[in-house]
Amino acid sequence: MERNRKLKRLEYWIKARIGKIAFIDIEHKCPKKWYGSGYGGFYVNPTLLDKNSIIYSFGIGEDISFDTEIIRDYQCRVFGFDPTPKSIHWLKSQNMPPSFHFYPYGLGTQTEKVKFHLPKNKEHVSGSVFDHGLVSEEDYVEVPLKSFRDILAETGHQHIDVLKMDIEGSEYLVIDDILRSGIPIRQLLLETHERFFPDGRDKGKKFFRSLYDHGYRIFAISDTYQEISFMKV
Repeated sequence: MERNRKLKRLEYWIKARIGKIAFIDIEHKCPKKWYGSGYGGFYVNPTLLDKNSIIYSFGIGEDISFDTEIIRDYQCRVFGFDPTPKSIHWLKSQNMPPSFHFYPYGLGTQTEKVKFHLPKNKEHVSGSVFDHGLVSEEDYVEVPLKSFRDILAETGHQHIDVLKMDIEGSEYLVIDDILRSGIPIRQLLLETHERFFPDGRDKGKKFFRSLYDHGYRIFAISDTYQEISFMKV
């Protein structure tokens, strides 16, 4: 296990040094705890959560380990969002706790229906609005997206304690709307997908700079360097 972690970190270091991805590092020291599976989890600062916390979870797929573990430890409310047909169907078969609230749409720059490319591997669940190497150009469906502003109008929340986002490349599109919304968000947990884009490194550098300029600092990074946790300082 330790050897695999070292190899993954070395792989990231090489990619960053040869310019394939943006270089990142820890910017803020604080407590951290991993919630969820190795595939669907993130680091969280647990000292900032309690039963009154509000968690937004964008991108559910077929892994609710993060959401259920957060609910188990804090008995707080989690609001999940995912427009993927396979994910919506799978969630209907799950015995979710009452404090988990699911919305069958995704996060976009505006409220609309969009073309959503389905994965080439039918065993997988993650689709994308972008036509990258892991999804099919021809196999797609239309799915509903809502702007961050319209989602807040629907939920009525005035603050968010944790916003988790794994939305297959769309993070680069929606992050500015989230940061400009004016709603206080204490922690941002983001999976990045620079690898999907020819200009991924430039997208990454702009993405991290925008977060930094809005007062967010990296406090934890997963072994794959794709799940990155920020807190407002």
